[in-house]
Amino acid sequence: MALTSLQRGTGRPTGPRTSRVSGRRYADIGSVTLESGRVLPGVRMAYQTWGTLNAAADNAVLVLHALTGDSHVVGPAGPDQPTPGWWDGLIGPAAPLDDSRYFVVAANVLGGCRGSTGPSTPAPDGRPWGSRFPRVTVRDQVAAEAALADLLGIRTFAAVVGGSMGGMRALEWAIMYPDRVRRCIAIATTPSFSGDQIAWSAPQLAAIRCDPNFRGGDYYDGAPPLAGMAIARQIAHVTYRSARELNERFGRAAQEGEDPADGGRFAVQSYLDHHGDKLGRRFDPNSYLVLSESMNSHDIGRGRGGTQAALALINAELTVAVVDSDRLFPPEQGAVLATAPTAQPLVTIRSDYGHDGFLIEAEQIAAVVREAVERG
Repeated sequence: MALTSLQRGTGRPTGPRTSRVSGRRYADIGSVTLESGRVLPGVRMAYQTWGTLNAAADNAVLVLHALTGDSHVVGPAGPDQPTPGWWDGLIGPAAPLDDSRYFVVAANVLGGCRGSTGPSTPAPDGRPWGSRFPRVTVRDQVAAEAALADLLGIRTFAAVVGGSMGGMRALEWAIMYPDRVRRCIAIATTPSFSGDQIAWSAPQLAAIRCDPNFRGGDYYDGAPPLAGMAIARQIAHVTYRSARELNERFGRAAQEGEDPADGGRFAVQSYLDHHGDKLGRRFDPNSYLVLSESMNSHDIGRGRGGTQAALALINAELTVAVVDSDRLFPPEQGAVLATAPTAQPLVTIRSDYGHDGFLIEAEQIAAVVREAVERG
């Protein structure tokens, strides 16, 4: 297994580096054996780090991103990074994860499209994986992250932090590797993907696969299925926001210059169009499928005797935070997680923004993380 880093703005490997960097790095972790039994060869993980691993190697914190996130937790957009950090303010001097104290690691998830091995990256024959990329589970993704941690010399994490899909991986980290996680912070997530959540996922997957440009997933030599992914994102975005916010923000207002009575759009339709189109400029539709299906697979109780038996496997101090207006992962699902033997009292984030409150309510999230990592 080998480490490489990128020279800023060039995309050229520059060899191993151990000093602080703010740009993306890459680690070749070798083959990963998936839960299905299939072996995924030549896996590469893209990651970023902040701070320095101390001599005892006990100050590392792992930050895990949500569905369309990546390793760029904080910082501006740049040549190799099309969007600003998705949890800006979380890492840095005097931030909850102070990089003078902690060595913070964030990786692009296995199956993603921002540097880690996924459907758009080359298979051993040099062609993009495309339709040949295997299904992966949340547990497969965590296994790949554990291999990355091994490569970085991290035996234990002071904390593992994640929201939404990242929260699913944080929980699996605490269950799969109970002796490697001292604190687990799971935000706006669930013990298992429910029937309702799978139902919301199903039309998103169908929208992409029904796009004429999808071509069974092997579209990399032509136009990608962006129309289908835009529809998928619109469906998803409705679940990310609360009914109250959409009603108060848009109501029945028409889009400026358009008349719905004459075939024009409502303002809320324009808003969803914008978010659907925006995602296509930075995300691979195949990765959207792979990661959505990995979320469908999420169930901490699977093969472990059920949810409560799985929660009893956690040694880490568990902090669970829910968003009171979240209709994708309702607060009662987080409340189940907070029944774990090692759990602190459930934290409720007040927000009108629904599920997206875990990204938008920066001050409340910062308070949750700061208190969790500094406790004891």
